Amino acid sequence: MIAAQTIDAVAARVGEEGGVDEAMVMALRAHWPDLHFTWCFDDDVGERDAPVRELKGANIYLVDGSAHCLSITADPARATGILIAEVEAEADQ
Repeated sequence: MIAAQTIDAVAARVGEEGGVDEAMVMALRAHWPDLHFTWCFDDDVGERDAPVRELKGANIYLVDGSAHCLSITADPARATGILIAEVEAEADQ
C-alpha cells in the first residue's frame, strides 16, 4: 500500500523539477527507501493504463507487484511501487 500523501509528495518533487532523470530517481529512492521506483518513457507504458498523477514532463503510475508479474494499478492499496514515466515534449512543427 502506498498512502495518497506519499503519492502527492512524490508528484510534488517530480513536478518541482519539471521532469525526471536518474538523479531524481536516486533522490526519491534515498528519501523513500521502502518504495520501489522505476523510470521509463511514457510511450513505453500501455495505452490502456492511466496515470494516477499527470505532471509537466512526467506521469506517475502505481505498480502492483503482488503477483508473479508486475502490473500497473490505479489502486493505492495494491501498489508496491511507483513508475515515473517521462513525457517527451512535442517538437514544434
